[in-house]
Amino acid sequence: MPIYYVYILETIGKNNVKRFYTGYTKNLWERIEQHRKGIGSKFCRGKKKIELKYFETFLKREDAMRREREIKLLSRKEKFKLIKNFQDNEEKIGI
Repeated sequence: MPIYYVYILETIGKNNVKRFYTGYTKNLWERIEQHRKGIGSKFCRGKKKIELKYFETFLKREDAMRREREIKLLSRKEKFKLIKNFQDNEEKIGI
């Protein structure tokens, strides 16, 4: 049974402003490499710095797609909060 990932990448846009890209995939690390190579998403093409900031896992593709949509509808402030909470939890469990 495949696992689906919903993820947020951070890039640095014009004027050094942080920008976020949200997507879903079955192979997170391969997809990140594709983004770094400029394959698939126009958003990440030409970006020098692409960092994984957040991810969730799902057993059903439909659930991952639904969550991707929810995250895309969040405000910038809400995305920052989601990422901060995720990173704080990583620190608590030692990842």
